[in-house]
Amino acid sequence: MTYRVQLANGLRIVGEEIDSVRSVSLGIWIKTGSRYETLRENGVSHFLEHMFFKGTDRFSARDLAQAFDDLGGQVNAFTSKEYTCFYARVLDEHFSIALDTLADMLLHSKFAPDEIEKEKRVVIEEIRMYEDTPDELVMDLLAEGIYRKHPLGYTILGREENLLSFSRDDLLSYIDRRYRPEEIVVSIAGHIEQSQACAEVERLFGGLRRPPLSAAVRVEEPPFHVSLQTREKDIEQVHLCLSSPGFQAGSREMYPLILLNNILGGTQSSRLFQEIREERGMAYSVYSFHTAYQDAGMFGIYAGTSPENVEDVMQAIYRVCGELRDRPLKPAELEKAKQQVKGAMMLGLESTGSRMSRIAKNELLLGREVTIDETLAGIEAVTAEDVQRIAERVLGQPFALSAVGPVADLDLDKWVGEKALQ
Repeated sequence: MTYRVQLANGLRIVGEEIDSVRSVSLGIWIKTGSRYETLRENGVSHFLEHMFFKGTDRFSARDLAQAFDDLGGQVNAFTSKEYTCFYARVLDEHFSIALDTLADMLLHSKFAPDEIEKEKRVVIEEIRMYEDTPDELVMDLLAEGIYRKHPLGYTILGREENLLSFSRDDLLSYIDRRYRPEEIVVSIAGHIEQSQACAEVERLFGGLRRPPLSAAVRVEEPPFHVSLQTREKDIEQVHLCLSSPGFQAGSREMYPLILLNNILGGTQSSRLFQEIREERGMAYSVYSFHTAYQDAGMFGIYAGTSPENVEDVMQAIYRVCGELRDRPLKPAELEKAKQQVKGAMMLGLESTGSRMSRIAKNELLLGREVTIDETLAGIEAVTAEDVQRIAERVLGQPFALSAVGPVADLDLDKWVGEKALQ
């Protein structure tokens, strides 16, 4: 059974009671991330994610880490472009302790100046580690080229110079602006009754208030620029990422797009994987993906290959995309994709963490529950004509391209824009 409750201060609670397990997954989701930052404060959402673990009035940083270890539970956090999440998974009997600890972190962190300076060094090392991870870096370059000065083009980790400039007042000001009760969703899935879960959340968060905002936060719809972004690196492979506009979260077009992604590059039996890796041995990793934001989407294809194979890999990608765009799907391939998608979704939902995340994201991005039955029906209703129509729209547009590696001597420009489709 799922439920939704809104407190008087605007904070929302969503949950699902699952009697067949003995654990509970809980997450505190805040509608903030790099999308809501200015260029000067880019990276502050991610830095705050770190700082909330660095001590409160009741607990030191070591105490916070020890608290969950002592329960035999798991705790972590992550920041994305549109939301930040602090989550835990514990035995049902430890739900109250886990929620109380997470609430204390978010409401009573000290942000001690010495901890701020120490954590800056940690995050700078994380940024540098990311720079040394080309398959991640190529994604950031892609977003930067596509969205340019729009905040969706900012990196989640931010820039070193920004990080070094953050003061305690900067952090507190951002919390007042973004960690507002109306922007928070507490999501709970597992062996815990609604009445107890909601009572605990209200006790801990019901009194949360923030100062009035001087102006409403504006979220502007992003553009999509067809561009080429490259980064020269002395490594063995060239990491390539192509992209075209996709669909926003909640779009009805997401169902045929999910199946298109599965068929093109979402599995080991997909067309790209079979053509480029299995048949021709030109890449170890090759796949397609779709990223949905609240008002935009990005469809992408990634491949990592040796410099001498780049030309052949790009030709193969365009050829496979063209075939999927121009030739009708066979019924058997569509049915196989439906079974794969439905099977993967249902197996994933055997985890309380997956269920907790699902209901939270639906509330945060869509403002409503999307039931499992609704999703399954949406997938089942897709026809071969639907998939081809979406393929024509997504794969028939000019691609943007990013590349990381030994790219100086490669002619990558010909694979970008209208000329590549001709």
